[in-house]
Amino acid sequence: MKNHAPTYLKHQFLIAMPHMADPNFAHTLTYIVEHTASGAMGLVINRPLELSLADILEQLRPEKPSSPLCQHVPIYGGGPVMIDRGFVLHPTGMSFDATVELDDGLALSTSADVLFSIADGRGPNRSLICLGYAGWEAGQLEAELVDNAWLTCPYAADILFETPSELRLDAAAKHLGVNLNLLSTQAGHS
Repeated sequence: MKNHAPTYLKHQFLIAMPHMADPNFAHTLTYIVEHTASGAMGLVINRPLELSLADILEQLRPEKPSSPLCQHVPIYGGGPVMIDRGFVLHPTGMSFDATVELDDGLALSTSADVLFSIADGRGPNRSLICLGYAGWEAGQLEAELVDNAWLTCPYAADILFETPSELRLDAAAKHLGVNLNLLSTQAGHS
């Protein structure tokens, strides 16, 4: 048996396979923020909630009414863990109270000031706001990959920021040359 280093998937997309039974992840596209021997963290980027930035700001700073633009800024369900915490993916170049630079000019901010700057029109020109995140314990994501629960896809900024959320999953699969509709577990039943 060969002993080879594990492949970590930081800064890649996870495409849920059509047979994914877990309701938290069925039909999702997840961006992997961190993946090490001790586990993984990701943000589901194609599950808009029935919330807008205006709704969030009402909670965070009720004294200041938000601009009408904020009603058009969607909030995504990033995953089942810490669903009251915000995570904002945006291009690098702007730093907030809690900002981590990722790869390829992408950053993650987790402090409220990023939301205020977006609301006030001073924030990053492109962003994706999630509530909650997806977490995997040590070895869990690797086991799920072995079970063919996920496909992995290289990160692409256009999928994250420029593709409508309902098309992101198929866009990532297409990036791999895969048609998810043809991978159905119910062969012959469409």
